Formats: sequence, structure tokens, C-alpha cells
Amino acid sequence: MSGPGEQGGAVPGPAKQPEVSGVDLARVALRAAKEQARARGAAAQQKKQARRGGGLRSGARSDGRDPLPLGSAINRLITERGWETPAAVGGVMGRWPQIVGEDLANHCVPVRYDEDPAERVLTVQCDSTAWATQLRLLAPQLVARLNADLGHGTVRMIKVLGPGGPQRTFGPLRSPGSKGPGDTYG
Repeated sequence: MSGPGEQGGAVPGPAKQPEVSGVDLARVALRAAKEQARARGAAAQQKKQARRGGGLRSGARSDGRDPLPLGSAINRLITERGWETPAAVGGVMGRWPQIVGEDLANHCVPVRYDEDPAERVLTVQCDSTAWATQLRLLAPQLVARLNADLGHGTVRMIKVLGPGGPQRTFGPLRSPGSKGPGDTYG
């Protein structure tokens, strides 16, 4: 017998597994037989389906081909297409009065969102120049509030548009070089 520090010249190798016997041997054999039967059953099922002229069919268990509730299907589509940010900004457009307040929401409406990573601009149209000026003054706080709601960096800037002029109609009397009523609104 050798002592604890002696190796006896043997090269250390992997630890020797104890012999499997009795109940343990039966369990290992049963597990291997079940796996083989499952593999044979799956192969036989695929052959049977192929002979019938179809691929896999939906059965009693749910799989990826089963119908989904509408909300789950939309969430899955948004995630697959990478539309999280535009969808979140669209939600902001729907909740605009709660975010900016009723007074501002009555006079300023979000028009579009440029999702280009370099831009990320929310464009807002106001019904008067006074409200446009007010929104320009509140823009930094509004950007901070939107980013807190949507995630940091979602909106970098708010572009404020003033009121649009009346519909441009060109009548018979017009001075050369004039834009018509658009001259006033500019």
C-alpha cells in the first residue's frame, strides 16, 4: 500500500466511475429504452404525416402554429419587426393629454416621429404662434418627461410647427412674385 503523498509512478487520469449494478443498472437501461422508443415514434409519426401528404398537423398540445390572442399576436409582431420604439411613441400620441396636460393638448398636437437613430425628433403642430412659443419654452422638460416614460434617448428633440395658413387659392388678381395668402403666414 502507498501513502497519501505517493503516486507509485502512475499517471493521474480521469476518476474511475463505480460499477453500475442492480437497481441503478435497470434505471439506466429503462431510460435508454424510453429515449430510443421516443425517437422511433417521432420518426414513424413523421413518415406517416409525409405519406398523408401533409407536414406536421396541430394536435392536442399547443405549438407555434396555434392561433394566438390578438394582443399576443400584435406584441409578437412588434418584437419580431423591431417596432418597439415607434409603437411606444404611438402610445404617447394617444396619451398626449395626460402627458402634457389638457391646456397644452387642446392647442398642440403631435404630428409625426422620426425614428432615425441620429434624429429621433417628435414634431408637434400648434394652432397659434403663442402656443408654439409656449411649447418651445417647455420643450426641454417635455423631452425629459417623454424619455422617462419611453426610455432614455427615445426623443432627442421636439420640433414645433406654428399654425398653418389658410388654403392657398389663386384668384385672377395677383401681384407678380406673390405667394398669395401664404405671404402672411410664411
